[in-house]
Amino acid sequence: MNTIKHPSLWEGLVRLMIIGIGETILDIIFKNDQPVAAVPGGSTFNALISLGRVLGGSVLFVTEVGNDHVGDIIVNFLADNGVSTDYVNRRDNAKSHISLAFLDEHNDAQYQFYKDHANVSIENNFPEVKKGDIVIFGSFFAVNPVLRPLVKAFLEDAHKVGAFIYYDINFRASHINDIPVILPAIIENMKMSSVVRGSLEDFQYLYASPESPITAAEVYERYIKTHCPCFICTNGGKPVELFTPTVRAEFPTAPVKTVSTIGAGDNFNAGFVYGVYKAYGEGKEPAFEKMPVEAWQSLIAFGQRFSSAVCQSFNNYVDKDFRIS
Repeated sequence: MNTIKHPSLWEGLVRLMIIGIGETILDIIFKNDQPVAAVPGGSTFNALISLGRVLGGSVLFVTEVGNDHVGDIIVNFLADNGVSTDYVNRRDNAKSHISLAFLDEHNDAQYQFYKDHANVSIENNFPEVKKGDIVIFGSFFAVNPVLRPLVKAFLEDAHKVGAFIYYDINFRASHINDIPVILPAIIENMKMSSVVRGSLEDFQYLYASPESPITAAEVYERYIKTHCPCFICTNGGKPVELFTPTVRAEFPTAPVKTVSTIGAGDNFNAGFVYGVYKAYGEGKEPAFEKMPVEAWQSLIAFGQRFSSAVCQSFNNYVDKDFRIS
């Protein structure tokens, strides 16, 4: 495997861990109604594969898969890409999740999911989190009522010890009917997070309607800042918007010829977390609420570079030879 390692992250320091918690799925991708690729995926999964490829280790994933052939594909793929599988829960007599992703003329995806949310299980199998570790999580997995007690307890422990917690809302239209049930859990997640990231589309589903569009600034003022002070809003190819107690800024997104946007947001998360990990590994502990715009710009630029790279293939993660200069 051809990966990058930064000596300053590994020598003379307690090794920090990037800990992801989320679902796994096999994405079958269609173009012009014909299958063109089948790749393991899942929001947090995609981010961790990219991080595992770039860092070559110090990444682990808490998830569940069926004890079936698709589950074997996913577990082997994690291990082959530098992500620990020690906390992957294998479920007997259960099928791993599958999604069909149909790319439109802009290579944006519409999904059909084949999941059994009522029967997911991660047992009580979580790693110990230390101060300075990075936790990345999001999507429906993080608010699923079946899993919520265990997920909430894990996040509370991570928050208590001083981990950096990155929450990607990643809310799908298929769960609009669940909003009254899961909205309290979303708010709890925000309160425990260091940074909240979401696409404008996520918040349109959660808080608005096609007849009453919402802006990123309105989202921050009405729904985010009382729970989490730092908010990043992405919006496809439009500028990334940042809101903190001391900074309001936009960061243009460079145009790129896309093949698929399926992993774009997930890999923005990966790039941002990579930047945070790099800072921690070099002995810096960013004070995010007071961080100057230049520091935010550096972290967001990492996110944009990862995201741009993944949009140029059918993969959900950066290539193994991806380079950060």
